[in-house]
Amino acid sequence: SFSDRLRTHVWVADVDAPQPRQLTMGLFYDHALSFSPSGDEIAFLSNHETDPDANNNSDIFAVDLHGQVRQITNTRGCEYEPAWSPDGKWIAYTATKRDLTTIDSVAEDTHVWVIESGGGAGRELSADFDRRARSPRWSPDSKTVFFLAGSRGLTRIHSIGLSCHGDCLGTFPFNQSPLVKDERGNYVSFGAPDLFQLSSYSLNSTGQPFFAFSLSEPLHPAEVWTGVFGRNETVRRVTGHTDAVNSFSLSDVENVEFKSFDGAPIQGWLMKPIGWREDRKYPMILSIHGGPHGMSGYAFNSTFQVYAARGYAVLYLNPRGSSGYGQKFSDGTLNEWGGGDYRDLMAGVDEALKRYSWIDSNRLGVTGGSYGGFMTNWIITQTSRFRAAVSAASVSNLISFYSTSLYQDLIHAEFGGFPWDNYDLLWQWSPLR
Repeated sequence: SFSDRLRTHVWVADVDAPQPRQLTMGLFYDHALSFSPSGDEIAFLSNHETDPDANNNSDIFAVDLHGQVRQITNTRGCEYEPAWSPDGKWIAYTATKRDLTTIDSVAEDTHVWVIESGGGAGRELSADFDRRARSPRWSPDSKTVFFLAGSRGLTRIHSIGLSCHGDCLGTFPFNQSPLVKDERGNYVSFGAPDLFQLSSYSLNSTGQPFFAFSLSEPLHPAEVWTGVFGRNETVRRVTGHTDAVNSFSLSDVENVEFKSFDGAPIQGWLMKPIGWREDRKYPMILSIHGGPHGMSGYAFNSTFQVYAARGYAVLYLNPRGSSGYGQKFSDGTLNEWGGGDYRDLMAGVDEALKRYSWIDSNRLGVTGGSYGGFMTNWIITQTSRFRAAVSAASVSNLISFYSTSLYQDLIHAEFGGFPWDNYDLLWQWSPLR
């Protein structure tokens, strides 16, 4: 698609022709393109509401090579990532069902849906899978939809059959035997590591589902791996672009799980400072992810490694509101940024101080960006236990945020409507107050 800095339209270009050709018109934001297998239509997302600037209610449309547009979905929720099946009969996508939508971070978990490419009623495939799904892709035979989903700090590829009813999910890769490394720290055996996150993947269009995917581990940045779905013995790493990190001292992650103030289970991780000694005291940085519906976990984090190299312990958590723990947990911050999520973070700091006697409670720092910056601001207005704070891309006033950002609809989705209808609520949870 091509943007004129006002709206975005679908264009096509022949590799042998010098001039691209515009297919869609109007004051719309057309994006997320997917060619039909026959090449005669392009599926895309667009918001054709009467007032498209007031919400993010994108639906799926298709345009042919003559510029004829037809609408495929028409829902109150939001559709994402359309993917045409190889046989041309279906379009898979992810979607939400709540009326209040946002282009930024949404509390509602997206699920996998399919719809006949000619239109009709969509069918939710992953309704029984209480996790956030994204990046749907089709198997070569058009019988299975693959997707990524995060759970408890891990991200893997999942599969679900087009005719699935009930619990029939597959997961890949899933380790069956430990990896072996050579003297340089490179993997030399087949199989996948235990703890990792996938950020993207693709698969072949014919034969068995053969995947290439980007995989990151706590001690190694992302590399490209390949494997046949369901056959873990085929999984192997095929690139070594970031093997230079093997020459550095790195800090591994330790899983930290605890019960919060109300008994809710919270997961987090702690990284020790490089050169850690049991007889010394060390400062600790609490780092808070964005969202609030992001998910931290088992992935390489260069910033955290720099902190550890400078002598800091690093604590990072998934407080309520995070994704990867189910819809109820993700909804935990609705109408109260700074309520239970703040108490989860403070309970995490308490747990770290209790478990690790070498952490200096008089030398604590806190940092985060976006929602993490908001929470950093909130924390230093609620407690004096932190000696230093760094707030990045943050919000301090939820009311003024509405008129000074690109994400007005974030306030709609997180706090149930317009700021002038919820003035007292937004001010209550503003760090500036």
